Amino acid sequence: MERHVWVEEFPGSVTVCDPEGKIVEMNDRAASAYEEQGGRRLVGSSLLDCHPEPSRTKLRELLDRPRINAYTIEKSGSRKLIYQAPWYAGGRYGGLVEISLAIPDVMPHFVRDAAPKAGEGEGRGDG
Repeated sequence: MERHVWVEEFPGSVTVCDPEGKIVEMNDRAASAYEEQGGRRLVGSSLLDCHPEPSRTKLRELLDRPRINAYTIEKSGSRKLIYQAPWYAGGRYGGLVEISLAIPDVMPHFVRDAAPKAGEGEGRGDG
């Protein structure tokens, strides 16, 4: 798999596996987050072995029937968004990407259903 420089220092954990669940890529943040379990040495091992039940069963289902699985967690007082999604190469299913991002306790939420009026929204840094 081709390595992309931008993802290495991305401020979230990015782990990529193949259709069988074998880890094929981890960025710096993911390697650090899983240092006690082996860090970058986990590349080549099964992602399924890194998850306890019932997460392991859910992950197996995602590998077998690719779809997005997104949720939030709280761990050690830190809130995170977990986003698991299938990835494709040339239209062929390649496996799953798991992104874990720290999220603040309070953050703005913007509804983008209607186009902004002239001078509103765009370019003002309000989302």
